[in-house]
Amino acid sequence: MSTGQQLLDLSKRLYPINRSLTGDGVRQSLAILNEVVPLKVYEIPTGKSVFDWEIPPEWNVRTAYVSDSTGNKVIDFERHNLHLVGYSAPVDRRMDLAELDKHLHSLPEQPDAIPYITSYYSHDWGFCLAHNDRLALKEDNYRVFIDSELAPGVLNIGECILPGKSDREVLLSTYICHPSMANNELSGPVITAMIAKWLKSRNRKYTYRIVFLPETIGSITYISLNLATLSSKVLAGFNLSCLGDDRCYSMVESRYGDTIADRIAQRTLTKRAERGENTIRYSFLDRQSDERQYCSPGVDLPLVTLTRSRFGTFPEYHTSLDNFELVTETGLQGGFEYVQDCLLDLEEQPRYKALYCCEPRLGKRGLYPEVGSRSSGAQPGSDTLMDSLNVRTVLDVVAYSDGTNCAKDLADRLNRPVEEIHSIISRLVDEGLLVEI
Repeated sequence: MSTGQQLLDLSKRLYPINRSLTGDGVRQSLAILNEVVPLKVYEIPTGKSVFDWEIPPEWNVRTAYVSDSTGNKVIDFERHNLHLVGYSAPVDRRMDLAELDKHLHSLPEQPDAIPYITSYYSHDWGFCLAHNDRLALKEDNYRVFIDSELAPGVLNIGECILPGKSDREVLLSTYICHPSMANNELSGPVITAMIAKWLKSRNRKYTYRIVFLPETIGSITYISLNLATLSSKVLAGFNLSCLGDDRCYSMVESRYGDTIADRIAQRTLTKRAERGENTIRYSFLDRQSDERQYCSPGVDLPLVTLTRSRFGTFPEYHTSLDNFELVTETGLQGGFEYVQDCLLDLEEQPRYKALYCCEPRLGKRGLYPEVGSRSSGAQPGSDTLMDSLNVRTVLDVVAYSDGTNCAKDLADRLNRPVEEIHSIISRLVDEGLLVEI
């Protein structure tokens, strides 16, 4: 069975579960993902302060519907969990259509789609339905029944740490707070779980920190509990979201767009573009997902978001149309391979660090002309390797060897052939001026 088919099967198993910031649906989803890769599940109690936020009450729903005077359910949570506004308070009331309509949400521009609406931090309730169904409601005495509970509980975060040869870490983060939508957000968690399974099966240069959490409040909570470790250990990070469609490959940059993760993702997109695939690079100004938290001032992790059609850009986004007509076996396979390609680039490309403070004396090692102007290259009769190399490029390689650049990064930055960069690095390593980290 292909990886894409495995991902599709796992997505369809998770799809019906009602997930939100907290609650039984999150725990049930983490239990299923735990079958793919072992997870340690944390419980953070309601009311705990996390930076400027606090953990909300836990929300669970048993049933919810709107029925007409004959008892016919005209809106039913059991038919589709997007029908209920997320975090709706319990209700058992009768009301006329005018009052009911104040609590209904629909999309006139997409009349057959049920929208996804939440009310996390206000004590409210509501229902969502296709606009055509909303227009069909008649004057009547309706019963509104929401059997939900908002009570002290916990917020759950799933974590898997896979040790590598180095304790430098790669952060993979995805969110598990969305109900029945296949791209946003089942594709992120299922691909992250399968990537973790793949990583677990291979020798790893780096340690991988893989987290499944509710969007925004979950990442804020995780950062608040682990900021010192994340700041000191994370070499590169990838937020994984909306990876299951077939339309394009894209990324959302870090705040300044020049981290290791940025360079790797951009290089991976360039290779796909060269194969004729549609690719898009988005600025941090287009952020909407947890890159907002991981790249925020005071955190500043070297993280980008990997996505296919970026959240908010496809017409099915945050509606019931985000289903398995949009998310396909080939789309999920492509999303998995996109993430895999980025991690292989990171794992397989060594990075180098200069061993001397300030510029070392290259001349005594035959790497800089002892006679001539500062702009000259190697002199006739000097080191044969240096006869073919630009001295300035040697100095630039040393200057940018701060432990964050591989040969491909240096070639891109210096606009030089990667073969030339490899030759310079090899000589500098032999001379004891650079070391692979």
